[in-house]
Amino acid sequence: MQKDELLFCPLGGSGEIGMNMNLYAYGKPSEQKWIIIDTGVTFADDTIPGIDVIYPDPGFIIDRKDDLLGIVITHAHEDHVGAITHLWQKLNCKIYATPFTAILIKEKFKEKNIDITKDLKIVELNGNVSLEPFNIEYITLTHSILEPNGLRIKTPAGAILHTGDWKVDPNPLVGGDINSKRLKEIGNEGVLAMICDSTNVFSPGRSGSELDVRKNLLNIMNRLKKKIIITSFASNVARMETAFYCAEKTGRQISLVGRSMHRIYKAARQCGYLKNTIEPIDPRDAKNFPSEKIVYLCTGSQGEPMGAMMRITKNIHPDVFIEKGDAVIFSSKIIPGNEKKLYKLHNQLVKDGIEVISEETEFIHVSGHPNREDLKDMYNWVKPRCVIPVHGEHRHMIEHINFAKEMQVPHPVQVENGDIVKLYPGDIPEVYDKAPSGRLYLDGSISVEEDSQSIKDRKNLSTNGYLEITILITPKGNIHNSPITTFRGLPVYEQDEFVYGLEDEIEKTTRSFKLGNKQQEHNLIDALKIACRKFTKEKTGKKPFTNINLVKI
Repeated sequence: MQKDELLFCPLGGSGEIGMNMNLYAYGKPSEQKWIIIDTGVTFADDTIPGIDVIYPDPGFIIDRKDDLLGIVITHAHEDHVGAITHLWQKLNCKIYATPFTAILIKEKFKEKNIDITKDLKIVELNGNVSLEPFNIEYITLTHSILEPNGLRIKTPAGAILHTGDWKVDPNPLVGGDINSKRLKEIGNEGVLAMICDSTNVFSPGRSGSELDVRKNLLNIMNRLKKKIIITSFASNVARMETAFYCAEKTGRQISLVGRSMHRIYKAARQCGYLKNTIEPIDPRDAKNFPSEKIVYLCTGSQGEPMGAMMRITKNIHPDVFIEKGDAVIFSSKIIPGNEKKLYKLHNQLVKDGIEVISEETEFIHVSGHPNREDLKDMYNWVKPRCVIPVHGEHRHMIEHINFAKEMQVPHPVQVENGDIVKLYPGDIPEVYDKAPSGRLYLDGSISVEEDSQSIKDRKNLSTNGYLEITILITPKGNIHNSPITTFRGLPVYEQDEFVYGLEDEIEKTTRSFKLGNKQQEHNLIDALKIACRKFTKEKTGKKPFTNINLVKI
């Protein structure tokens, strides 16, 4: 007789930072019910030209969508909710989120012209969702966004604590305090497994408080005499409120710059936050204020090409300009991988006579993830029988395994994307199977596989350039001697010499061909590609993406 099983399977966010997506299943192997926790994205780097957004391949759960009970979202950061519109259309299930997160989810679907109202269920803070056999309790935590939640997932086999992203912030400024009382109660009731954030496992001490950032930011702004631009993550509403607070205390008006900054501000106000702050003024009106009486809060803290900060630096923003003597405060962490473009931005600002203040020079940012002392608190409250580190690169998760052992956790389990962990039955949780996992790229408006031809072609084009040859064919199948040659992205200095040489190679290759059927045409195209790429490699060092056209005249 088959026994009920309790399974955990990460499809994203384990072995990487970003695109978090985790699955839970309960029931007999032939009739298991599933839930999804979070559907996040990550952002592409320069190695994938033309791609901005990457998200987990949902194929495994799509095959089980008839047994999928819903998607449960912990909080509104893009690495936890950014893929929701892409995945939901393939899954078509209920979505559960707290009020602030729900507003932002609605906005995402609105941009896709999808009415999600009937499928989006709003859960009150510290509320419950019953998705039998799962009973899910939302637990208020602290992080770097409004309404971050841990999830107590109760099943007939026992309870799981899925932490989501969190820290221990004694003074979060906006939103509720971490519900340590309830976490202790959950620990006393018994926790079969804790699935836990690993981001800052190498960092000693505590993550720090938003209140401390506020105090130091106020001191900095008090000494600055000209225009101030603060750039930060739009999602950090506590940091946003700090900017408003410091502006008021220093006798300045504040203006929000950037679409996402306005969107988050509007959502926060709608949920009852930011009620006691000064009103922001429109950037167009802010231009009329003296420099020493204005502070701008803008997007683009990571040096994004189209972010407000980059546009301001390049003097192409329609409403905000910057000049010698002004100051820019980068109140955010430098995300690994963004160093090069961000330091380039810093250098340009300094070159132009602008004071740059960052976390490298001043205490103006705290992380939203747990340092080791924060982790100790969580372990002592929850006392889990098993810990599965997630939300980290392999080095983070392995260190987290070592940390769990130091905390006397009986059964830490190391996973990567696609691992299926059997939490029940059995005395020791273990990885016992593998689910298909991978990444999908959003290529324009189309989802494509990692190894799609469009991506391969674009990488080739970006590296090696483009060569196109058009051959004219007479009605009798004879090949015209004057090909049409077009190329882009090749280091050719003597263009005529290159073209003449290429024509000679083409003539040599076509000399032995007479075209009477489709197969002969295909053979000619293949031969020309080889010959043209070989010649170009000899002359330029590049093997370009090569296209051969046969045109009948």
